[in-house]
Amino acid sequence: MAAVDDRVVDDHAKGRIISDAPLSRPVPVGLRYDPGFSPETVRFVFPGAVEWSFPRALLETGMRTPTRRGDIGVWPCGRVQTVVELHRDDGVTVVQFDTTALLRFLKHTYAASTSMTTH
Repeated sequence: MAAVDDRVVDDHAKGRIISDAPLSRPVPVGLRYDPGFSPETVRFVFPGAVEWSFPRALLETGMRTPTRRGDIGVWPCGRVQTVVELHRDDGVTVVQFDTTALLRFLKHTYAASTSMTTH
């Protein structure tokens, strides 16, 4: 984890773009959290500066049970994968992550939130 200060979280994960093509393709994703800017929001940053912001609670809940809010859906896929579905006007992107990477990110965000209240 790299941090600009002791509260900003900037993690990375490898996702897999899922499509109807025979093979999924890997994609690096920046996982970001800044409690000073928006303490309830996480951001996923994809190549090409494509960024999605959504409630941290949506990610956390979606890792246990299917959930949706607006243009974003999150659900567990087996015991070790989590799927994030992102809807845009021009289509849908479905990305599969190892749940452990997302859990690690969430752990870092809660540590950053706690750090913010103890400063």
